[in-house]
Amino acid sequence: MAETPTARLATDLRIPSPVIELRDDRLRGVRLFLKRDDLIHPELPGNKWRKLKYNLAAAADQGHDTLLTFGGAYSNHIRATAAAGHYFGFKTIGVIRGEEHLPLNSTLTYAVDRGMRLTYMDRTTYRTKHSSALADQLRHEFGPFYLLPEGGSNELAVRGCAELPAEIADPFDVICCPVGTGGTLAGIAAGVQSHQSAIGFSVLKGGEFLATAVTDLQTRTYGRASGNWRIEPRFHCGGYAKRTGDLDAFIADFDARHGIRLDWIYVAKMMSGLFTMIDRGEFRPHTRIVAVITGPG
Repeated sequence: MAETPTARLATDLRIPSPVIELRDDRLRGVRLFLKRDDLIHPELPGNKWRKLKYNLAAAADQGHDTLLTFGGAYSNHIRATAAAGHYFGFKTIGVIRGEEHLPLNSTLTYAVDRGMRLTYMDRTTYRTKHSSALADQLRHEFGPFYLLPEGGSNELAVRGCAELPAEIADPFDVICCPVGTGGTLAGIAAGVQSHQSAIGFSVLKGGEFLATAVTDLQTRTYGRASGNWRIEPRFHCGGYAKRTGDLDAFIADFDARHGIRLDWIYVAKMMSGLFTMIDRGEFRPHTRIVAVITGPG
């Protein structure tokens, strides 16, 4: 009997993901470990799998055969949802912000190849993506579906991300992750021990508002915010999906030193910011830091 896509995925998943200690002469006595969540699966890397895991189970339990979600034209959440639909037997619908542009870019081409139906929404309407009225309108158009929010961040996603810290056998003091919607940080902070803390590096300009998003996600999931985390807003490099020459130079240098090519939208901003903070003496010597390499956001 031929192997099913679901069986192939289960075989290919790398859980727990590896943890490696980084050797780098710039660390000033700090010990830095990388949690290589980008290696979990080539099509469902990092926080994408963790966020989808319990949502896929809920969709199946509720009898849904269709997943609908939102994202921009280059959204890796759109890619991951399309992959999940392929592997787990769901039809998928991607509501894409803005107008259709042909030919499709590589992200949307991949999504279509994995069976996703694309529909486009003007930016004004897209801003109402959290409203029940829009959800009702979409159900009228497409029929019943399981709704995944933009970026995949909801209570079930938080619970999936909260499992990450327990996979780390080495003792640590601080754990860091990039932040776009807040779900990964909300979960990781909920999963650490009482003597540990978490830092979320915003990839958005003016990312201080993400503290409200993380608080809201933790409160909805656990009844309260854990209070052991903070947003670091200084290293967004101009805003979401923006980059600088200094960031590009950091990525090239990191690749040359360690053989790891960092995603420039999310992970590289966190790592560049982390090395800047270490260089400025913002962490005491011998602090043990884990940086979560989430893969493309």
